[in-house]
Amino acid sequence: MTTDPDNQAVQPSRREFLKGAAAVATALVAPGIFLYQPGQAAAGVNQQSRWGLLIDTNALSEADVDECVAACRREHGWRARDGSETDAQWVRKVRLEDRASGHRSFLPMMCQHCESPPCVDVCPTGASFKRADGIVLVNKHTCIGCRYCMMACPYKARSFIHENLKDQLPVAPRGKGTVESCTLCVHRIDRDGANAIPACAEAVNRDNSKAILFGDLNDPQSEISRRLRRLGGTRIRADLGLNPGVRYQGL
Repeated sequence: MTTDPDNQAVQPSRREFLKGAAAVATALVAPGIFLYQPGQAAAGVNQQSRWGLLIDTNALSEADVDECVAACRREHGWRARDGSETDAQWVRKVRLEDRASGHRSFLPMMCQHCESPPCVDVCPTGASFKRADGIVLVNKHTCIGCRYCMMACPYKARSFIHENLKDQLPVAPRGKGTVESCTLCVHRIDRDGANAIPACAEAVNRDNSKAILFGDLNDPQSEISRRLRRLGGTRIRADLGLNPGVRYQGL
C-alpha cells in the first residue's frame, strides 16, 4: 500500500466515481432485465471445460456468413445497422481475398473468447470478465461505458450501445451506455452444456455438415479437439499470444 498522502486522497474519490457510474449504467437497463454478474455467472459453471468454436471457412459461402449474422441478431435481439438503428455487431462478416489467385473466402468474426483477454485487463471496474469455462462476458451492472475494452480488443469484436433500447430478450441483457459482444450463446451453454449449439452454428450446420463446430477445447475426446488434432486450426493474430477460443480452418 502506498503512503503518498496525495494518492490516499485521490483513491476514495475514484472509488466513489466508479460506484456512481455503475449505478447510472444500472439505471439505464430496462426493468425486469437481469444482467450478467461474475458471481452469478460462476455458479454451476464447469470449471474443467473451455468452450470454443472451430469454423471451417471452406464450408461457408457468403450467404452462410450472412445467415450467421442474422441468426445471432434474432437470438439476441440486436438489429442490423441501417443508419437509423443500432450499430451493434456481435458478429460481422469478414471477406478475405488471395491477391495471387483471386480466391475469396468469408468468415464470421466475433468475440474470440481469449484465454488472456485484453478487454478484461484494461477494464477499470471488472465489468469485463472471463468465466471459469473461458467465456468472456460483460457485467452491465458495473460497465461504465468507458470503452477501454473496445480499444483493447484486436478483433474489433465489441460495440457500444448509444440508443434507447426496447423489446429486450431475457437471454440477452443489454443496456444503454454499456458495451456488448458475442456471449457464445452462454444461455444455451448453461442450459445444455456440451450439447449446446450456438445460434450461428445452428444456422449453417446442414445435412450433417458442421461448418461451425462448438465444443470443449479442454476435452481431448471432444469432437472439436479431435478435429483440431486431425486437421489443425488457425488462431487469428496468434502473434499476440492471447490463445483465442475461436479457431478457423481454411485460412
